[in-house]
Amino acid sequence: MRSPIAAHGATPAAAEENVWLRRYAEVPAPAHRLVCFPHAGGAASAYLPFARRLAEAGIEVYAVQYPGRQDRRHEPFATTVGELAEGVLPELLRVLEAADGIPLSLFGHSMGATTAYEVARLLHHTGAARPEHLLVSGRRGPTVERRDTVHLLGDRELIEEVRKLQGTDPSVFADEELLRMVLPVLRADYLVAGRYRHAPGPCLDLSLTVLTGDADPNVGLSEARAWREATTADTALHVFPGGHFYLQDQREAVCRTIEETLSDGNNRAR
Repeated sequence: MRSPIAAHGATPAAAEENVWLRRYAEVPAPAHRLVCFPHAGGAASAYLPFARRLAEAGIEVYAVQYPGRQDRRHEPFATTVGELAEGVLPELLRVLEAADGIPLSLFGHSMGATTAYEVARLLHHTGAARPEHLLVSGRRGPTVERRDTVHLLGDRELIEEVRKLQGTDPSVFADEELLRMVLPVLRADYLVAGRYRHAPGPCLDLSLTVLTGDADPNVGLSEARAWREATTADTALHVFPGGHFYLQDQREAVCRTIEETLSDGNNRAR
């Protein structure tokens, strides 16, 4: 997850599973499946290194590809988190139906955490299926109210906001052509994140794990702890050294946390 910017022309390293989901490392007999939702400006390929590492632990990763980027660059951008959640839901249900009892969990970073949460709510409220676990990273709890207006900034100011998060190779900012390609993606995703307002409704009843960086300028520890209001089940908080994109430098530790969390869930299921 080296960069929060998804280049328009990049192509995933593996063949498509379907429109919304990508599988970069197939696991012959997975112990668990994990659906991963990218951050604002990100794409499914951000999870390629995680998919390869978690495959070693028997966890098969499906990464979500939002419209408007990479091989979906000709499609219109989503305008709300709800639109993203409802868009991926049918294909996610097909994965669940074909899972043959293999547990499935959701993971999301930043805007992806909110989207994963709303997908979990859809699954919960429809009663069609139930994920085993929800893991959220780099995002305040959904009930924390804060007005995000990054999408209203001019191009130069928007780039500076992205630069402050320290998750992008500095050479990206020097490439004017690339910036012209990715700025619409960033602006569209920040608009989606900024528009999000938590709708009242029943709490989830599944275990929830929160991951955050101790120096994240966007998420304070109290805001990360607010995720416990989203579920009636157990909630765990893991704090890692680093800022908003702590999981770049802490990839191995994050993968171990995911591995241990899902392993505990598998043991409880038995």
